[in-house]
Amino acid sequence: MTAIRLMGIDPGSRITGYGIIDLDGPRARHIASGCIQTASDRPVPERLKTIYEAVAGVIATYSPAEAAVEQVFMHRNPDSALKLGQARGAALCAVVMARVPVSEYAARAVKQAVAGNGAADKSQVQHMIKLLLNLSEAPPTDAADALAVAICHGHIRQTRQRLGAVAALAGRRR
Repeated sequence: MTAIRLMGIDPGSRITGYGIIDLDGPRARHIASGCIQTASDRPVPERLKTIYEAVAGVIATYSPAEAAVEQVFMHRNPDSALKLGQARGAALCAVVMARVPVSEYAARAVKQAVAGNGAADKSQVQHMIKLLLNLSEAPPTDAADALAVAICHGHIRQTRQRLGAVAALAGRRR
């Protein structure tokens, strides 16, 4: 197997986390991560532009082969869900415009993949990201969530490849 660069995105209307990892077999190596912050006093269209441009910049800098984005979960507040969906849309547009294949994962699936518990809290995810990527300190929560999305995608991607190889092998035996 050769290493592949993956990008994870944890969208938010105020803070959008991103994480870049190189996945080589079972090993994930931290390349970059951070938080895209938007000014809450700015109009929503300007905040979406900030997210779009920043995600596009991260893609241009690190050239991920694939990306993964956390799906929107239903908020109690419809206005919050709408803003989150808009932020997610801005990030997705940047990925698609860069012609990077993108996958989407539910928050529970991401937490299950990195912490072994779909109901893990943010501090548990941060701690596991620190351990899994051998970081000297835990990244900020939004960046840790984005790295978790990238790791989740990497695990699922590898499982799909293995299943494809098994299916191909079974097909040859017929």
